[in-house]
Amino acid sequence: MEMNESMIRDRMRAPKAGAIAGIVFAVLLASFYILIRMSVPENPRDAGLWLSEGWSNVAFALNLVPFAGIAFLWFMGVLRDRMDAREDRLFATVFLGSGLLFLAMLFVATAIAGGIIVLYGTIPSRLMESSLYSFGRIAVYQIINIFALKMAGVFMISTSTLAIRLGLFPRWTALLGYALALFLILSVGFVYWAPIVFPLWVFLISVQILVSNLKPAPARPALD
Repeated sequence: MEMNESMIRDRMRAPKAGAIAGIVFAVLLASFYILIRMSVPENPRDAGLWLSEGWSNVAFALNLVPFAGIAFLWFMGVLRDRMDAREDRLFATVFLGSGLLFLAMLFVATAIAGGIIVLYGTIPSRLMESSLYSFGRIAVYQIINIFALKMAGVFMISTSTLAIRLGLFPRWTALLGYALALFLILSVGFVYWAPIVFPLWVFLISVQILVSNLKPAPARPALD
C-alpha cells in the first residue's frame, strides 16, 4: 500500500517538474533569441562589423543554449510520461524525432557560432579576411532560421495533435499551436523575429500544465 502511494506521488510530481522545465526552457531560449536578434544584423551576408561591439552579448546567449537543451529534454520526457500507454505511436515518434532534431540543430548552430566568437577573439583580422566568417555566419543563419524552425513547427503540430487526442492541455492551446506552427513553417526566412514564437508557445502550455497540477484533487466520497 505504501509503495503504491509513493508511486502515485512520484507521478504527480512529474508533470509539475516537466512544466517547470518547460518554463525554464522557454525563458532561456527566448532570452537567447532576443540577445542574438539585438546584437546580430538580419542580413546573413553582413561584413561582421557587429563583432566589435556585440560579441559579448552573443557569447552570453550561446552559453544559455546547453541549459535550455537540458530543460527541453526534461520537458519532452514528462510530456511522454503523461501520454502513458495511450500514446499514438505515429505522432509520438514524430513528436520525439522532431524535438530531438530541433535540439540537435540548435546545438550545431551554437557550436559554429561559438567557433566564430573564439576565432574573432584570437585572430580577428585573419578571420575577417578569410571566408570562415561568411561561411559560418550563413550556415548558422540557415540552420537556426530554416531547418531548426521547421522541426519546431513539426514538433508543435505533433504535440498539438497528441494533446487533442489525449487531453494533455486545453484544446484551444493545441489549435493555437497548429496556427503558430504553420506560421513558423511558411514564414521561415522572411520574419526575423519568428523563432521567438516557439518558446512562447512552450511557456504557455507549461504554465497551463503547472496550474492544472497545482489544483487540489477532488475529494473521494466516503465509503459507508
